[in-house]
Amino acid sequence: MATLEKLGVPQSTSYRRCQPGGRWTHLLPGIVLLSKEHPTARQRVEAALLHTAGVGVVSGFEAARRYGLRQAEPHGTVHVLIPEGHHIRSSKFTIVERTISMPAHRVLAGVPLAAPARAVLDGVRRIREVDPVRALLIETVETGLCSVTELSTELETGSRRGTALPRAVLRELEADVKSVPEAAALAIWNRAGLPPAKQNVRIYDAHGNYVGKPDSWCDELAMAWEVDSYAFHFGREAFRKTLHRNNRYAAAGIIVVQTLPSRIRDEPDKVIAELRAAAEAAALRPRPNVSMEDEMRAA
Repeated sequence: MATLEKLGVPQSTSYRRCQPGGRWTHLLPGIVLLSKEHPTARQRVEAALLHTAGVGVVSGFEAARRYGLRQAEPHGTVHVLIPEGHHIRSSKFTIVERTISMPAHRVLAGVPLAAPARAVLDGVRRIREVDPVRALLIETVETGLCSVTELSTELETGSRRGTALPRAVLRELEADVKSVPEAAALAIWNRAGLPPAKQNVRIYDAHGNYVGKPDSWCDELAMAWEVDSYAFHFGREAFRKTLHRNNRYAAAGIIVVQTLPSRIRDEPDKVIAELRAAAEAAALRPRPNVSMEDEMRAA
């Protein structure tokens, strides 16, 4: 409103036009949108930066979206970091966080963004559901935006508030878990009481030809379990690869169980029954001559 006043618009006029039925919208203290339209994401960001008097850096989900991460779903808020010495409060859709360690930042399309690792972790430490945390951290790593090491380092040097879930997920990523359903699948496999399984190991046939890299592989039974996540495995090209993969499993004599991600969440007992039935069938047939990558190297 101060800028409008300098342009000759009295404060009383601004207040009146921001009232119900008026022509403008009051966004944040002293900040108005010269329209009654719902503010765009960019307008909310610009208002949040004005609110922090130009010292703020956008972090959290808004920054993650601007880095191109699809799993950073809109939350309607703008998380802005400011130096510890400033005293600016959160207001409406703007979350203002004072920090003693202002992050390195990048400017994309005119918006200052916290470095990717800081931005992503600032977002996930404010939510309490594990699947959204997994989804965003996995996408961050798989797209190459950050490595697990970079995320872990940022987690150790930043605020410890709300870090329990991110820490657990990063441990999963360090164990080479590739999708949200895979992480839940580890618990399902253990509940089924089946022989030990390894995750994401390469399998070769008797002639040394590559067969596949199953989400879970039980070497004792030569049995594969694939959890084909919608977020990371589907699409025309991915579907074509899935068909070829299944054909290679069949040719090598491998028993494979395929499970939709939603069933791990919604029908865990049925999935366990299917895994046990497949394991019984695998135990009854002669084990095919297939090997894991480590065994191939030893040979």
